[in-house]
Amino acid sequence: MITHPSIHLGHKINSFSLVTSMSRIKYYYDPKSCKYERYKKSKWDITLQVLGFLSLSTLLATALMGSYYYFFDSPKELLLKQENQELKLYYDILEDEVTKMNQMLGDLQQRDDNLYRVIFESEPLSDNIRRAGIGGSDRYREIKEKGLKQEELVLELSQKVDGLKRQLYVQSVSYDEVTEMALRKEEYWASIPAIQPIKNDNLNLLASGYGMRVHPIFKVKKMHNGVDFAAAKGTPIYSTGDGVVLNVKTVFGGYGKYVEIDHGFGFVTRYAHMNEFKVKKGQKVKRGDLIGTVGNTGSSTAPHVHYEVIKDGKFINPVNYFFKGISPEDFQKILELAGRENQSLS
Repeated sequence: MITHPSIHLGHKINSFSLVTSMSRIKYYYDPKSCKYERYKKSKWDITLQVLGFLSLSTLLATALMGSYYYFFDSPKELLLKQENQELKLYYDILEDEVTKMNQMLGDLQQRDDNLYRVIFESEPLSDNIRRAGIGGSDRYREIKEKGLKQEELVLELSQKVDGLKRQLYVQSVSYDEVTEMALRKEEYWASIPAIQPIKNDNLNLLASGYGMRVHPIFKVKKMHNGVDFAAAKGTPIYSTGDGVVLNVKTVFGGYGKYVEIDHGFGFVTRYAHMNEFKVKKGQKVKRGDLIGTVGNTGSSTAPHVHYEVIKDGKFINPVNYFFKGISPEDFQKILELAGRENQSLS
């Protein structure tokens, strides 16, 4: 069959208009069958179109998400930032607390060094002891190995806390020492010889003082290592401080019958020319306890008690320790009486 060219032309025009007017269903003109046939896509064409669509969609989605996250934070980032802000807030609070605790500790250290240790006559702790190290370079290895973003802040705070703990420990030990010194100071004040060995209310029994005095037998000036209290035979003699009886002895000549008491802290007292003993060696005594009576034994020219105070092996003036139970005026009177250069009684 011969087809007129005009008919083919018309068919082509009609085919074009049909295809363009139907956007979803496409047709084409088949010259063999002289019919419009429906266009069928192959599986490969469909696959390419789907892949292209998916690729384009993915590209657009990625671009949109990237732009969004560039200008706006994701919910997770917002939570993390909020968490970081809270952690920073808590860090600042903790650091402020550490600073305040350091200030309080500094005040305690000042009191310890300049008040408590001065009262108890002890040397202050050195800065080297107070601020000594607390560990080697591996102490914070665990923190460093975690790779924390805020590692510097964590390390800094950890070092401050460790330093504070170290100083608190040193201060605690120091207060233990101060407490022990306080207890020993109480013992010290109870132990030192602080009263006169006999009752001397009128202050008229002190017959001879400490220093160069005329010896009653040799009639030459000799060192008199104690003070003499003249009193009637049998007058009670009292311990001048807490201690332990060191010696209870009797010798012919010299001190005669005498008692020695060890008060600790380097103090020893001696009571000579006694008539009777009221204590035994090793016996514990308190200040004011009866230890014997006045006599006239040994190298003595009249009934009296010769009283000595020995500190760290050296004789010292006993009058300087007659400070308990007397007024400043009475103490001044005792000093005047003890200062007279007269003849001793032994």
